[in-house]
Amino acid sequence: MTRLPSITERLARNTYHLDDDENHIEVNQEIARRTGTGKLLVRICPAQVYGEAPDGTISVNYAACLECGTCNAMAAPGALIWHYPRGGFGIAYREG
Repeated sequence: MTRLPSITERLARNTYHLDDDENHIEVNQEIARRTGTGKLLVRICPAQVYGEAPDGTISVNYAACLECGTCNAMAAPGALIWHYPRGGFGIAYREG
């Protein structure tokens, strides 16, 4: 019987067209810290785009973004500036 590829294996087949001139995700550190959004972003992102430094600063690896919008929907108002990458950039899904 043929084994179906795991989600991780399927996601690895995607390609990313990086836009070095424009980051499509920015975190307002002050609002994220005050509202707890920073810790929430680290937990909810399925692509593990967000990380937390020992000082509480939230880092963003926008190159790994799946553009699902989960973080944008869950972030406190003003804590996150998120938009789709410019045309021709971002993730190119290879499998549905």
